[in-house]
Amino acid sequence: MSSVVLRDLTRRFGSVTAVDRLNLEIESGELVAFLGPSGCGKTTTLRMITGLLLPTSGDILFDNKSIITVPTEKRGAVMVFQKHLLFPTMSVGQNVGFGLKMQGIAKQEIERRVDEMLELVKLPGFAKRRAHELSGGQQQRVALARALVVHPTVLLLDEPLANLDANLRLEMRELIRSIQRELGITTVFVTHDQEEAVMLADRIALMFDGVLQQYDVPHSFYQRPKTVRVAHFFRNDNLLAGVRRGEVIETAVGQLRIDPTHVTQPDGKVLVSVRPEDVQLTPKLGDSNCIEAKVLLQVYMGTHTQIQLDVAGHTWLVHGPAEWHVNVGEMITLQLPQARIWLLPTA
Repeated sequence: MSSVVLRDLTRRFGSVTAVDRLNLEIESGELVAFLGPSGCGKTTTLRMITGLLLPTSGDILFDNKSIITVPTEKRGAVMVFQKHLLFPTMSVGQNVGFGLKMQGIAKQEIERRVDEMLELVKLPGFAKRRAHELSGGQQQRVALARALVVHPTVLLLDEPLANLDANLRLEMRELIRSIQRELGITTVFVTHDQEEAVMLADRIALMFDGVLQQYDVPHSFYQRPKTVRVAHFFRNDNLLAGVRRGEVIETAVGQLRIDPTHVTQPDGKVLVSVRPEDVQLTPKLGDSNCIEAKVLLQVYMGTHTQIQLDVAGHTWLVHGPAEWHVNVGEMITLQLPQARIWLLPTA
């Protein structure tokens, strides 16, 4: 399998910069998710890696060798698109084996490898069926098998689950991850879904407006976002302005103590951030870091109760037990665990 390195990778379309000086390294055998809203540059990056688009500037390296001038078909990278693009006049087996046929592989070897791939994607015995006889999830599995059968060194997935319903998406996520681990293939997965990225990826590259915002392991986006915008994207709007002086933060709701080994922001103006699931709704008598909040709304979510609160004029969300009940307008006490407080820059 190949490592992938992007160096100052840039792509412009006229006056619009779709990808702006992107730098990152993907280790051999790693699964990396390119995450971000529509138009952020993630699919453009994928198309440059596979050779469907030429970069305006910068470089792409597979195993420390530039592949900018290497034709798409010789890069060893294959791409699975959001739309499966199966040939409707061919059987499943013919679809999966198409790339091998183009390479001049013997018919018996094609049949063996096709059967092997269909077994891998949990579609044994489907070789003679037609694409229109398959469900959406089955068609996407065939597209995945067609990509893998040629033994690529890099697998590129462009939102392949976007057209599937919730249950099929979950099933396909698990299948993709299990196959990736079994084969050890370097994989780049494009998605706009945070949950999908977290479930699948070893690391996540989060992009906004063509610029890489944070490249990190999944849990860091929840516990250690680099900016307010990153925190918002991962559904954390629980922010409170304050001033750090050592282990103490002065805020509008009083002093908060922090674990200095857990934060990186220096003394001065900061934003306090605590994720909704980390706020304690039932503090014990004498607990530190307790603040008062007014209940604005309560919504039953099935697995938990979501409570909207007013904290010194800021709207916070807190997740409590499913059976929890509070009244709108009620004042309640929250406790913010020191180890769960993260500090963000104010800018």
